[in-house]
Amino acid sequence: MARIVSAFAIGLLFGFGLLVSGMANPAKVLAFLDIAGRWDPSLAFVMAGAVAVSAAGYVLARRRGRPVFAERLEIPTRRDLDARLLAGAALFGIGWGLAGLCPGPALTLLTVAPVQAAIFVAAMVVGMVLFRFVPDGGKRRQMSFEASAGHPSDA
Repeated sequence: MARIVSAFAIGLLFGFGLLVSGMANPAKVLAFLDIAGRWDPSLAFVMAGAVAVSAAGYVLARRRGRPVFAERLEIPTRRDLDARLLAGAALFGIGWGLAGLCPGPALTLLTVAPVQAAIFVAAMVVGMVLFRFVPDGGKRRQMSFEASAGHPSDA
């Protein structure tokens, strides 16, 4: 139960942060991406803050040996770049540039401007479904599962 409550609270905090910072405002995001025009660099500070908080959380979880509300720390082990990854990154960037939204802010925007966000979210869901049909060349995503120091009742 603690895991569900913490995930809900963290999700609310994340969504609130996206709204307050302007990351859920497509006009502000597009102004940030417009480096040749009327560039608005303010979102760079938002992103730097997010990276700093994430890095601190990662360091603390590594030091503990496991996350607070999970059995084990899951860290991707693949480091290679393949056509599938590059194509996905390109599609993500194109969508971000055209709509001024990425998945987190789009879901947050559903709560305050559902009509604006609904088309993007619907297209995102269709893309996620279609992705399942893209061949991966026999490779499977791998995660390392570090030893857990706690008990299932801690989760």
